[in-house]
Amino acid sequence: MELLKEGLGPFVERELKNVFKDRSSSAAARYAEDDRNLARKPVSEWDAAGLLKLMWEAWNDVFRRILGQAERSLVGELRDLRNKWAHQESFSSDDAYRALDSVGRLLTAVSAEQVDKIEKMKMELLRLRFDEQVRHEQRKSAATAIESASAANLKPWREVVTPHKDVGSGQY
Repeated sequence: MELLKEGLGPFVERELKNVFKDRSSSAAARYAEDDRNLARKPVSEWDAAGLLKLMWEAWNDVFRRILGQAERSLVGELRDLRNKWAHQESFSSDDAYRALDSVGRLLTAVSAEQVDKIEKMKMELLRLRFDEQVRHEQRKSAATAIESASAANLKPWREVVTPHKDVGSGQY
């Protein structure tokens, strides 16, 4: 969310100024009237929730001139994801990847430099998912080997191997 804020802030502020000129601060404050803390700050310092809300509500006046319907959908999706994150709802790794991908797509559309960091985060998440998948497959394979040994009427290793005399006597 921090990278989203950093990437969207300058873009949103610039586009508001392009449309509203000297009145951009008052226009932004009008969109944030229900949050006085945001209304007192420059738009570039707003949090991700405020920026996404402003983009959603000012879409027709400001952002549809430069962004398409796909980006509007991303804004809506990211508002929902941000709310889930803020309310500490759990995310699966698929949800996390989807969120990172959506953030990356929106930041790419606004030419934000934070895209590279998002891409690295996506790759790290994929690496973690792959590692977990490998561990899962190894556990499954080990369980299958144990079941196969049991099915072949093999004795457990403890019944076949005789411990060294100091281990067998408990004097180790």
